[in-house]
Amino acid sequence: MHVIGFSTGAVARGNYRAALELLHAEKVLAVELSALRLSELRALVTDIQHLDLAGFSFISFHAPSRFDLADEPGVIECLKSVTRNGIPVVVHPDTMHTDELWREFGGLIFIENMDKRKPVGRTATELESLFERFPEAGLCFDIGHARQVDPTMIEAYRILDQHGHRLKQVHMSEVNTASHHDPISQYAIRAFQRVAGLIPARVPIILETLIDCGQSDVNTEIRNAELALTEVTELVALAG
Repeated sequence: MHVIGFSTGAVARGNYRAALELLHAEKVLAVELSALRLSELRALVTDIQHLDLAGFSFISFHAPSRFDLADEPGVIECLKSVTRNGIPVVVHPDTMHTDELWREFGGLIFIENMDKRKPVGRTATELESLFERFPEAGLCFDIGHARQVDPTMIEAYRILDQHGHRLKQVHMSEVNTASHHDPISQYAIRAFQRVAGLIPARVPIILETLIDCGQSDVNTEIRNAELALTEVTELVALAG
């Protein structure tokens, strides 16, 4: 059975301590510590050793989703202090400006497939080029991004079929046309089910469904994720 958890940024944007408190109260077993905005990075990294992370069977860290080349050395140094604790880092490939700096992380970097706004990492072919550059990196498969790029889920199938051996973590949410992460709808559940059989039970699921303003709640989103992970097989014939 999959371990299902949440990104702290989805639970309480900019307030990771409040998010952790709620996730502990709900007995959630997986967490992604989110520093999606560059301004959040240093404070979270500095505080990480003081956070109560006991009880989580899986912990990851999300690097800032946007920063310039000039900011890269400082970001790298912060992230090294995270990986020294054995915590893997999810990174957007369009922020990986200097290959040799990122290769130093080895398998503790998980490259995330991107939404339609980004110029790289959206498809299986684009990911192949990235993994040629970073051969030790893992894959963080964002199933909502894949659905937004190709609502038929055929590209999602291709990503998992070609790169599933690298799969270390899944991001799940409804990604709308503006590339925002919404709670999981019934339409998304049915779409996600089409590739659920390609996601091994050992792979943790991190929900990025925004519930910070009462859009939904932890238990509802976990139940919807569980439904989305129920396999159906209609896509296999299409993708063949």
